[in-house]
Amino acid sequence: MDSGRLAVPNVPEMMSGSSRFVSFLLVAVQFLCVAAILLTGPLVPASLPGLGLAGLGLALGLWAILTMPRRSLHVLPDVRDGATLVTQGPYRYVRHPMYTALLGVTLVLVLEQATGLRLTFWLVLLADLIAKLLREERFLIERFGEYREYRARTFRLVPFVF
Repeated sequence: MDSGRLAVPNVPEMMSGSSRFVSFLLVAVQFLCVAAILLTGPLVPASLPGLGLAGLGLALGLWAILTMPRRSLHVLPDVRDGATLVTQGPYRYVRHPMYTALLGVTLVLVLEQATGLRLTFWLVLLADLIAKLLREERFLIERFGEYREYRARTFRLVPFVF
């Protein structure tokens, strides 16, 4: 318990085909929006503040990935068999730091060369990631009884905001 990881027994995946399709659809929309943002503007912020903010976002994302055990890391919102609930590292402060990092970096890129189209892609990405995290949290509540208590003491994406 001190490590911040709570073990869970190997529970078989119980997702129906249509439920799995929704998970894949959410990921597809996520990747399409990110690709559209990257293809319609600069890949690297031109301003020093933008570069700094993007760097912070990338650092947060890397910290979250390095904190997450490989068997728990999954692009789909469903919880893998043998996954553990991680409550250490950036997960102490927000429940979805990888989503926070992705939204932060892409927002910096959009604001560097703001167009209505790029902002639309970012807003669709935001809505998609919120839908994805709500779905993921449902699965986490089903899998980990202690998730409700963890959820009560942490923010979803942005500390003190959401």
